[in-house]
Amino acid sequence: MSASPTPSCGCINVFWDDGMLSHDTGRGVFHSGLKPTFLDVLEKHPENSDRVKNMVSILKRGPISPYISWHSGRSALLPELLSFHTQEYVNKLVEADRDGGREICYGTFLNPGSWDAALLAAGTTLSGMKHILDGHGRHAYALVRPPGHHAQPTQADGYCFLNNAGLAVKLALDSGCSKVAVIDIDVHHGNGTAEGFYRSSDALTISLHMNHGPWGPSHPRNGTVDELGEDKGFGYNLNIPLPNGTGNKGYEHAMIEVVVPAIEKFRPDMIVLVIGQDSSAFDPNGRQCLTMDGYREIGRIIRGLTDKYCDGRLLIVQEGGYHVTYSAYCLHATLEGVLNLPLPLLSDPIAYYPEDEAFAVKVIESIKRYHRETVPFLKEP
Repeated sequence: MSASPTPSCGCINVFWDDGMLSHDTGRGVFHSGLKPTFLDVLEKHPENSDRVKNMVSILKRGPISPYISWHSGRSALLPELLSFHTQEYVNKLVEADRDGGREICYGTFLNPGSWDAALLAAGTTLSGMKHILDGHGRHAYALVRPPGHHAQPTQADGYCFLNNAGLAVKLALDSGCSKVAVIDIDVHHGNGTAEGFYRSSDALTISLHMNHGPWGPSHPRNGTVDELGEDKGFGYNLNIPLPNGTGNKGYEHAMIEVVVPAIEKFRPDMIVLVIGQDSSAFDPNGRQCLTMDGYREIGRIIRGLTDKYCDGRLLIVQEGGYHVTYSAYCLHATLEGVLNLPLPLLSDPIAYYPEDEAFAVKVIESIKRYHRETVPFLKEP
């Protein structure tokens, strides 16, 4: 099915560099790195280059391709990293790379080529943000790996070394934006981004995630509703932990009942959408049951918010998504929604997944009540 861009839909500027494929995460038992002798077949680490290759190819050759404008990425400079990360932490990563690499934390392997890929991911995300800030386009998508939203100012976590989205938010704030909102729909809590802005009222960080809790020393936060920020940042970190199996309708309810009102009150100059297709029904790393229809609707809601409050300015940053095929389809659907296309361009190859949103709606309503009773800027006048 062919498509022709229309002025009302616009296009999405995609920032990408093949050098990010050089990050080799290895094989083993899922992401543990274990290689037991009693297994004949060792699978690739979930965060492998195949998943991103499919994302690139579906945007180049899928029906959405006429709406895509391609741009080259670049490597971040070490001083640029210091807007979000500490010098000590950056030095540790540089030393690990110089020593031939190592496991930085559980499941997170810095191998030869990984540091160069991480610098490319950070710089490519910054390029996407600068493209918007300089007025060259309203919608940019940083198609990057390794992912970044778990990386905290002082440590790596969850496959992430550098916080790509966090660096982009800092660039926007340092370039004259007074307020930036981050909406993270990866299946895992966006703890690193939250940590970087936990005491700031300039960035509103919102994370919709599976209710997974902490998973070790590298990920100390719970992602619960009571982690609201500190000092002047109190109330500007909103966690929306969702029950397993929330599904399309549950996510739509969370967006409309919790995310949209927060954005309406905050009124940001820019929105950063942090996307992970690991919230899909078929991802090995999540249990949230979103399908293409759900991602498409989230994209539409985000587009409406950016048009209303941000003059359409939206940076999308890639995070997780580990089903090598379905992640690409869900990305395609998300961007269809962001483009506000009248009809889907691509049908769902796996299609129907049964869901019951009743429990999720109850949980979301309780989160909404808690926010309205506790967060100053969300309290009813």
